[in-house]
Amino acid sequence: MTELRKRGGGGGDPDSTDNISDKEADGDDRLGLQGDADGECDGDSKADTPDVPPSTADLDNTPEYLNKALEGLPPRWKNYWIRGVLSLAMISGFFLIIYMGPVTLIFVVMTIQIKCFHEIITIGYRVYHSYELPWFRSLSWYFLICVNYFFYGETVADYFGALVQREEPLQFLARYHRFISFALYLAGFCMFVLSLVKKHYRLQFYMFAWTHVTLLIVVTQSHLVIQNLFEGMIWFIVPISIVICNDIMAYLFGFFFGRTPLIKLSPKKTWEGFIGGFFSTVVFGFFLAYLLSQFQYFVCPVGINSETNGFTVECEPSDIFVMQEYTLPTVVQNTLRQKTVNLYPFQIHSIFLSSFASLIGPFGGFFASGFKRAFKIKDFASTIPGHGGIMDRFDCQYLMATFTHVYIASFVRGPNPSKVLQQLLMLQPEQQLSIFHTLHSHLRDRGILPPALKITSVILR
Repeated sequence: MTELRKRGGGGGDPDSTDNISDKEADGDDRLGLQGDADGECDGDSKADTPDVPPSTADLDNTPEYLNKALEGLPPRWKNYWIRGVLSLAMISGFFLIIYMGPVTLIFVVMTIQIKCFHEIITIGYRVYHSYELPWFRSLSWYFLICVNYFFYGETVADYFGALVQREEPLQFLARYHRFISFALYLAGFCMFVLSLVKKHYRLQFYMFAWTHVTLLIVVTQSHLVIQNLFEGMIWFIVPISIVICNDIMAYLFGFFFGRTPLIKLSPKKTWEGFIGGFFSTVVFGFFLAYLLSQFQYFVCPVGINSETNGFTVECEPSDIFVMQEYTLPTVVQNTLRQKTVNLYPFQIHSIFLSSFASLIGPFGGFFASGFKRAFKIKDFASTIPGHGGIMDRFDCQYLMATFTHVYIASFVRGPNPSKVLQQLLMLQPEQQLSIFHTLHSHLRDRGILPPALKITSVILR
């Protein structure tokens, strides 16, 4: 530890400008950080972009049997078939995971989160590998564990309070959860400060910021995916499915009809693909919402069965999953020759979700494209042939998950009786009795309870 804190010789202030070594300045120059004297650099200039060592993500990792089967095809069509085959395989896997239930989905989301974090952190490590920053990777993973502990602990305490109350160790962890989370983070923070080395101050703070921005992008938003799942599997399946649909249909429309470039960050994206993907996604989302709204398994919030201590998806469907009759506008009535139409209210919500996935969701991909261009890499990793890394497939999904969470909280979610009940069960018996008497008096005054129940109230007192 002493060597990590070791300062250069001399009796002056160790942190003064005069004592900054030439090696530190040279390290910053190698990253293109010459200061403000040189003026503002162009976005793609060499001075502004770190040199990234070669990565396996830039190599062709297509399975040999696919290469042989597609041998002789032009590169454009070869890539088309590779992406198509792998897309069908991933969609099939997605259906299998849904069939296996909420628990499997939660573990899959956690696995994807860890892999996305690994891909982004690996890029940072490769960029600054030659500097041998002490403890960078260890602290990055430590902070990942701390943040996950905080978020998943909050979720368990929020949604499964009754289960927590039955287990004494869990009661302690739930009561002091935020303090424990803060203490864990504080330990990592102190370790980072102790790891600072004079010749690499600026680089180490860059990587500290890199880790925290990665946590914000990946862990926070993947946590929202889990919260959407607890609201009902339909809030998990539909947003993910419409992003997949938009990605596929935009690619197909762009592949066959694309002529007009959409944005410089992604030269292969076209207006034809963007517009075709929008209309296809809205139609797909509308009919998928109709299909899933009919099944209790998809529309019920995920809860805990008190007898089996397992997850359950049984409930009385809320109003947005009950068929309702809507009066059509006059213009539509004249065209369709009918005045009303029967729809699930969730189908109307799906139009807004699909519109966001088609119009705003792609900007998550554009952001990722800009990031990759900044570091001169083609993909985040080479996990999926023809697609790149896991993060390449989930750049839009995370943005969509955040929107879905905000949308539910703003326009859909009302008071949740089961969560209120869980909070009541966590109170002391005398507090529960006080609330019972208050609620009983309130309901009796409003005429909801019949007068005959007054006797029961006296007995209970």
